[in-house]
Amino acid sequence: MDGGRHVKTIRNSRTVALAGLAVVGALTMTACNDDAASSDSATTPPATQAPAAPTAAATTPAATTPAASGSAAAPTGGAPAQAGPTAAPGTTLKIGDAATVPFTSGSTKGTVTLAVTSIDKGDPADLAPLKLGDKVTGMVPYYVRFKVTNTGSTDLSFASLTQVKGTLPDGSEASEVMLIGTFDKCPHPSFPKGFTNGQSITSCVLALAPTATKVAGAEYWGEPYTLGKGVNWK
Repeated sequence: MDGGRHVKTIRNSRTVALAGLAVVGALTMTACNDDAASSDSATTPPATQAPAAPTAAATTPAATTPAASGSAAAPTGGAPAQAGPTAAPGTTLKIGDAATVPFTSGSTKGTVTLAVTSIDKGDPADLAPLKLGDKVTGMVPYYVRFKVTNTGSTDLSFASLTQVKGTLPDGSEASEVMLIGTFDKCPHPSFPKGFTNGQSITSCVLALAPTATKVAGAEYWGEPYTLGKGVNWK
């Protein structure tokens, strides 16, 4: 750690580390904050920050934000929130529309409605606190914001929904920065205690796109969906 921050390059099936290797597919970067990591770090599957020293795990195509603005909202009425039909793989919705999807976080399973509410273009200077250096040169951040409502019977306290990715105009994945801790531009809280039927929360993922293109959509790929065959918003 250096001044509370640490950046490393990690590798998964879609990304290749930069240590003397050719870059293939997405690039994953991680920045961590000792103070923030304890509240957020273990909830990301596989990855999910204080403004001065954000924590991030990033894939090129994307990035995320702080947990402060994502407190749960209480149910608005006495009747239980009802889930609609489960969205089929490959479903495409308009930004703002909601889909009912199965939700899995570790051993916790439930049903939620999920709506991507906006995709907001940021400024490359927004990425400076993440200390990702040359890894994000020529990239523009986009904030994919979404709302989750528990419409099932399972208490989803402390779970996290992180399987949302930005997509480019051709449908390919945007680069992603997975954050651990607080990043004020893009809050990404875990579900709070008491996240039961009817409770809602807002969250965000950080996506990156080269200056010549943009993040034009988003995809939810959590189980039972897979990347490329998830639920899409455009």
